[in-house]
Amino acid sequence: MTEIELYVKSYFDVENKDVSKIAELFKPTQIKKGDYFMKLGGKSKGLSFVQNGFLRMYGYDPNDEKEVTQWICTTGTFVTELSSLIFETPSRWNIQALTDCELYAISHHDYQRIGELIPNWVSLEKLFISKCFVAMENRIFSHLSMSAEERYNMLFEQNSELFNQVPQQHIASMLGMTPETFSRIRKKKIL
Repeated sequence: MTEIELYVKSYFDVENKDVSKIAELFKPTQIKKGDYFMKLGGKSKGLSFVQNGFLRMYGYDPNDEKEVTQWICTTGTFVTELSSLIFETPSRWNIQALTDCELYAISHHDYQRIGELIPNWVSLEKLFISKCFVAMENRIFSHLSMSAEERYNMLFEQNSELFNQVPQQHIASMLGMTPETFSRIRKKKIL
């Protein structure tokens, strides 16, 4: 199996006979550091799998126009603005490359065609979206039930590569803390 076929198989739990049909719809593409995958107010052009690199999903706090990082997409994850992809609504988020990125991208049109190629796609897509929803629920629960230090520790255990390759203020924002709190926790961990 090719790399993209392995990704499709692991995320969508597709039967082997259908993996290559879906994988053929994903095309290799690159985004340079600083370029946008999606801009606030735009419509989703599709879904991409991050083969290499980091992208930041962020918006603005309506009270003070401060940037708020919703998520940092890393190698081995999908990136899109899900509500825009599914409901074709304007994006509520910017998605910008923090590094040069290599992606496998499927256009919105081809994503919609998967149902024609794979008879049980509706249930597979439902499972994929459910996994996204559970990840969001887990993140909300951690923000409500864990201290800033516990959230820091959990992210460090799950994605330690972020801490050396992504600006600290973006990680702090994603964790729901000020840069000063993040720095204080980080300093405590180093000592």
